[in-house]
Amino acid sequence: MDVKETRYRVTGMDCAACAAKIETAVSRLPGVAKVSVSATAGMMRVAHSDEAVLFPAMKTQLGKLGYGVFPADGDKEGAKGPGHDHDHEHGHDHDHARAGTHAHADEGGEGQGAWWRTRKGMLTIGCGLALGLAYGIGRLYPPIEWWAFVAALAVGLLPIANRALAAARIGAPFSIETLMTIAAVGAVIIGAAEEAAAVVFLFLVGELLEGVAASRARASIQNLATLVPKTAFVERNGVVEEVPAEKLSVGTVILVRPGDRIAADGEIVEGDSAIDEAPVTGESVPVRKKAGDAVFAGTINTDAVLRVKVTAAAADNTIARVVRLVEEAQESKAPTERFIDRFSKYYTPAVLALGTLVAILPPLVAGASWSEWIYKGLAILLIGCPCALVISTPAAIAAALSAGARRGLLIKGGAILEALGSINAMALDKTGTLTEGRPKVTDIIAIGSSEANVLSLAAALETGSSHPLALAILDRARAGKVPVPPASDAFALGGKGVAGKVGGKEIFLGSPAAAAERATLSADQLDRIAAFNDEGKSVSVLIAAGAPAGIIAMRDEPRADAQSGLAALREAGVEPVMLTGDNKRTAEAIAKSLGLSVHAEMLPQDKQRVVRELQASGRKVAKVGDGINDAPALAAADVGIAMGGGADVALETADAAVLHGRVGDLAAMIELSRRALSNIHQNITAALGLKAVFLVTTVMGITGLWPAILADTGATVLVTANAMRMLAWRPRAKSK
Repeated sequence: MDVKETRYRVTGMDCAACAAKIETAVSRLPGVAKVSVSATAGMMRVAHSDEAVLFPAMKTQLGKLGYGVFPADGDKEGAKGPGHDHDHEHGHDHDHARAGTHAHADEGGEGQGAWWRTRKGMLTIGCGLALGLAYGIGRLYPPIEWWAFVAALAVGLLPIANRALAAARIGAPFSIETLMTIAAVGAVIIGAAEEAAAVVFLFLVGELLEGVAASRARASIQNLATLVPKTAFVERNGVVEEVPAEKLSVGTVILVRPGDRIAADGEIVEGDSAIDEAPVTGESVPVRKKAGDAVFAGTINTDAVLRVKVTAAAADNTIARVVRLVEEAQESKAPTERFIDRFSKYYTPAVLALGTLVAILPPLVAGASWSEWIYKGLAILLIGCPCALVISTPAAIAAALSAGARRGLLIKGGAILEALGSINAMALDKTGTLTEGRPKVTDIIAIGSSEANVLSLAAALETGSSHPLALAILDRARAGKVPVPPASDAFALGGKGVAGKVGGKEIFLGSPAAAAERATLSADQLDRIAAFNDEGKSVSVLIAAGAPAGIIAMRDEPRADAQSGLAALREAGVEPVMLTGDNKRTAEAIAKSLGLSVHAEMLPQDKQRVVRELQASGRKVAKVGDGINDAPALAAADVGIAMGGGADVALETADAAVLHGRVGDLAAMIELSRRALSNIHQNITAALGLKAVFLVTTVMGITGLWPAILADTGATVLVTANAMRMLAWRPRAKSK
């Protein structure tokens, strides 16, 4: 059987129990090999044999449960084989079933149109109007009041009971709809029709509020995709034409006008402008970028025309990848969530058993009133609804993952999010992690002329070179607006330097040893060179007309926020240590300036060994590196974090990634994890605490059906609202 995998978007899912119900229903269809569902992302992946037969059957099956389904737009992964499961394992399986009122319009996705136009919204409004009408009829014609409330109850309860029946048929009998139906019918039998109708209405209101919150959480990350413009300007044969952004191929050069959003990830080939990256990185200050610099899709060009060469197709740009990774990350369950899943499987049947015992034992054993204790048993069924409990963890995790992604902090799932909170040691690579990854000119010493003249002559010789040290000199000349005269007869001397003529003078720029062969360096000059070398700096000496003219020192400098970022880590109780393959002198110079302990001249297996040693001493270790040559250490660490920008980040190797290369973001990631864990604990405490209070007061006869459903609805809304606070998370110490 030829099995392929297809992605579908499912409407009407509020939480993990929906995913469980959908998974059970679809897995029973003929031709289905595997199903995985994400309630938080609103997505389903199905490994199947014949889609032409499957899709209509799936639409009918899910329609009975109150869900809509349609193929995910632009699914390029749909035809991949069963081995390509993209980490979408096990849909969430909380027993908090929601099918009773889950019916966002089948023809559109969540968030399309106002809530009152969805079937869920219309059902809630209809039930509310029927309840209001019943109250009016009851006041005007008291003899038919009971029947009026039964009719109002039917408006809300019939769809719930219908879906409870459908859920039972597909093997999910212990659903919230089942509890709701039993409680409402039981209340009518004991003469509490008015209360039953009000309870059903309050239940629908709670469901509606939770559905709106779930859509908001889902939209928070999906809205990132709207930052990328739909069209781009391409210049062909001197004519500018507008083309769809999704059709842009790698290598195409696009024209970006001032004020336009950049339509693709790319590299500037012409122009110099300030780029507002706030929509993608959260950084409020525009970043100056020039030819050769990378730009992200969705960022805004502020003040000059740019020509940008596309480096990633629409499906692979930074924003598309962030959205895809977060949707996939929401599939990975945290340990707390897995525990709640297991707990909830036994919780709902246990509540049903407890409600039954409360209803029948006191009358049978102690001769108590049947009506009174059946009423209490029904109230316990409502108190026991697992809604608030099962949504407490995934809602907080989804919101935290989305909040992090919007700031360039990618975390691959709930398990990693939880693990980050316990980190107390962090091993950091040097080059490209703590440092910029490219040398910069740090010192210029002029001998017999000005610094500007030394830089001017050096830049003249280096023009056109792609060597990192040459680029450092050219960058410094450009930044200082130093004039760069033309050089003639320039040629490289392997391992020594570069020579040529500038303004008729013989000029040489190269290593101190090679320079000493061409001119005599004084003791003071040699001392300065030795001091620079002790600081881990590379030194080039400029010789003009046979005499020393200047000394230029360069080093791969720490990132601007390295010092403050490491301080923030220490404040969070995380001890940083540097691991690098660089030479000992350079490594120790950088480490000293940052106040770090350092292990230098390390091979990949050495870095892995140090991580293991830290773990053996009882530490929880995060390893931060570029994700490629650090692969063994990243894999060995409790959490591996890739550090880098855009397409260069090695997301496949690491558990998490800091997209924008800020050291301060590492402490922010730890803070996000701890905030999310705190939020989850608050949610679980609120959910179970409210239930415990109302369980006791119900058995004591203080509270009844109304407070019971309010306790459940109130707890669900409270927990969801608390989790949604994570969407507004901002790091305390803003990274520079």
